[in-house]
Amino acid sequence: MHTDGCPHLEHFKSNDGLKTFRIIHAIFVVCSTTEARKTKVENNYCHVCKRIGPLLHACMQCVFFGCHKHIREHTRNLKHNFAIDLGYGQIHCTPCDDYIYDMEVDRVAMNNKLGAGRCRKRLFNWTFWEVTSEDKDILKYNPKRICITPESTIGLRGLLNLGSTCFMNCIVQALMHTPLLRDYFLSERHRCKGNAGTCLVCEVSKLFQEFYKGARVPLALHELLHLIWTHAKYLAGYEQQDAHEFFMATLNVLHNHCKDEVNPVENKALHNNHENVKCMCIIDQIFTGGLQSDVVCQNCNGVSTTIDPIWDFSLDLGPVTFGGRPPSSLIDCLERFTRAEDLGLDAKIMCSNCKSYQVSTKQLTMKTLPIVVTFHLKRFQHSKEIEKKISTLISFPEMLDMTPFMSRPRILDPIPSDNRYSLFAVINHLGNSINAGHYTAYVRQQRDYWYKCDDHVITRANLKEVLDSEGYLLFYHKHILGYD
Repeated sequence: MHTDGCPHLEHFKSNDGLKTFRIIHAIFVVCSTTEARKTKVENNYCHVCKRIGPLLHACMQCVFFGCHKHIREHTRNLKHNFAIDLGYGQIHCTPCDDYIYDMEVDRVAMNNKLGAGRCRKRLFNWTFWEVTSEDKDILKYNPKRICITPESTIGLRGLLNLGSTCFMNCIVQALMHTPLLRDYFLSERHRCKGNAGTCLVCEVSKLFQEFYKGARVPLALHELLHLIWTHAKYLAGYEQQDAHEFFMATLNVLHNHCKDEVNPVENKALHNNHENVKCMCIIDQIFTGGLQSDVVCQNCNGVSTTIDPIWDFSLDLGPVTFGGRPPSSLIDCLERFTRAEDLGLDAKIMCSNCKSYQVSTKQLTMKTLPIVVTFHLKRFQHSKEIEKKISTLISFPEMLDMTPFMSRPRILDPIPSDNRYSLFAVINHLGNSINAGHYTAYVRQQRDYWYKCDDHVITRANLKEVLDSEGYLLFYHKHILGYD
């Protein structure tokens, strides 16, 4: 299927299909009037099994309401091509066997939402909550709260697979369980300066509200997917994508949106006082570290040092030399990543001291560590002849000390920093190709509880299952946060 639309939908639209969608969406999805809400209550059940949601759909070519199972049977048996999900307003195409996106349909849905006063107030005019005397009375006489206990599932939501979108679902699960990112968005710190419906940060903010409000019905991320397609066009399409590539694209788009919220005067002053300082947006504060590269001239021992921002570590898994031993643990990978490398005779570097090209060595170390450090285990090898997946077992710990991989300070700090990290999310790839297979995620809920996220299915897991998994992306959070 192409990103420019579904061919079956084009024919449907030519026969007043948009009018049909507008009516069903206004009455059963947005519920813009009292009469619409009454109509939805009277019809909001499956005509076969009589169940009331979730995942209830309405046929767009006859009067029929069905659950996820029976709407598929109905449209297939009667050759009715389209059904609309009454929870999110998505259109499902039976011949394509997939949910579809269309710009005209999206415009109709947005107009319906904007026309509903309650929806416009809730979605587009966010303001900080200022406690009034009435609010205080409500809190005083209604002591019951949403409370997170060891058995609580608040923060756990399944995500519908919209057709090979497991790569997106697992990245969203990891971001939703990143502690400081969660705290930022749940405190409503984001102030949007863009147009409604075009800001990825607004969409992520809405997702955090959905995840942590206590509901359990699986979510559909069609709006997030569309925004990613809009801002990172190379990811657009219905085929399987690389979860790591999606993660980096998401961070980049979020960073570009969030950096506009930083006080420009404060940010400029900070850059004037410190070299190689990172941006003060929430994305860089959490995910950005400083990678130090030291190039040493083998003739005069002169050192050329550069420091670059880094969002993740991409770690090679293949053998260093033909017949050599490949790494078997995350520690092996990091030791290899930070080991001094002889650049050889074919890659001589201009030495500023010798004033000539000299044989040199290069070593990478961490100058500064981010709050969240992400490791990308490079399991996919690409060449002109073949694409291969490295399924070597790489062990990784629950607690990781990054001190051995730090740059040596010029002046020793009398109080050494604590560089311990704890694992909070793992993303796995099942299959033999980057263009096929399936992604799942393990996430840590609270402190010691782990859950496996397989699209809309969330199941309890234990630490052994997590540590025994193959591992493609590993997310670690700093154990103790210090002041800069």
